[in-house]
Amino acid sequence: MKKKLLVVISVVVLVVGMLSGCGSTKDNKKLGMIVSTLDNPFFVSMKSGAEKKAKSMGYDLVVLNSRNDPATERSNVEDLVQQGVGAIIINPTDSDAVANSIKVANDSKIPVLTVDRQANGGKVVSFIASDNVKGGKMAAEFILNQLKGKANIKIVELQGTPGASASRDRGKGFHEVVDKKSNVKVVASQAADFDRQKGLSVMENIIQSKPEFDAVFAQNDEMALGAVKALKSANKHVVVVGFDGTSDGEKSVKAGDMTATVAQQPVLEGETAIENAIKASKKQSVEKYVPINIVLFKK
Repeated sequence: MKKKLLVVISVVVLVVGMLSGCGSTKDNKKLGMIVSTLDNPFFVSMKSGAEKKAKSMGYDLVVLNSRNDPATERSNVEDLVQQGVGAIIINPTDSDAVANSIKVANDSKIPVLTVDRQANGGKVVSFIASDNVKGGKMAAEFILNQLKGKANIKIVELQGTPGASASRDRGKGFHEVVDKKSNVKVVASQAADFDRQKGLSVMENIIQSKPEFDAVFAQNDEMALGAVKALKSANKHVVVVGFDGTSDGEKSVKAGDMTATVAQQPVLEGETAIENAIKASKKQSVEKYVPINIVLFKK
C-alpha cells in the first residue's frame, strides 16, 4: 500500500512539475518591444527585423509605439508588464525620462534591454546600438576630406532630439574632430528633433540668417532630407551628410542630393535585440553593450 501511495505521489509531483514548466516556458515565449516612434523609417526597419527574428525563433513579439512621448512610453511598459512578457526591449524617447519607465519593469523583475538609445537610469541588462560617437567622427572626417584645401570651412549642424543619447553621442564624435581644426567653424547648430519637416524649416531659417556655409551635418537622414529640400529651393549646393543609412537616405545619395550617410543597420539592431532579449528572459548572461557595425555610404 505504501509503495502504491509513493508511486501515485511521484506521478502527481512529476505532472505538476511538467505543467509548471510548460507555463513558464509559455510566458517566456512572449517578448515586448517599445519603439520611440514609427514615423521614422529607421525604427520601422528595426521593428521589422525584430519581428522576423522573433517569429523565426518561435517567440511572440508585442510591439508598442511611444509616439515620442515619455508618458506613453511609461504606459506601454505598464501594459507589457501586465501581459507578463519575458523581457522588454525599449528604444527610449528620451534617455533621462525613460529611467522611470524602466523602473516599472525592474519592480516586476522583468529584464530590460535598450536599443539604439541609452537609458540614464534604471537597471538595463544590455544596450544594443551602433557606435554613435564613431559615426559622428566618420561624418566629420568625410566632410573635411571633401572640403580639403579650402582655407576656411563653415559647417551647419542639425541636432536630433535634445536628451536622446544618439543625438548627444553623434554630436560628441563630430565635435571631437571639427573643434580641433583652427580653419573649421560650426556657424549654426540647432535641434530639428530627428524630423524631416523640422529639418526643412530649421534649414530654411539658417539659410536666411547665415547663408554662407560649405557643409551640413544632420544627425539623421530624415533631417538631412529636409535640409536637402530647403537647399534645393534656395539653389544652394553644399556637402550634406546624414546618419542612419535609411532607404530614402541612400536613394538621395545615389541621386546626388545628399553627399553621404553614416549607415547603421536597423534590421540587424532589431534582430540582435531579440536574440539578447531571449537570453535575458531565460536568465542567461548577456553583454552590457553589443555594438553594431556602421559604414559610410557614398556615391
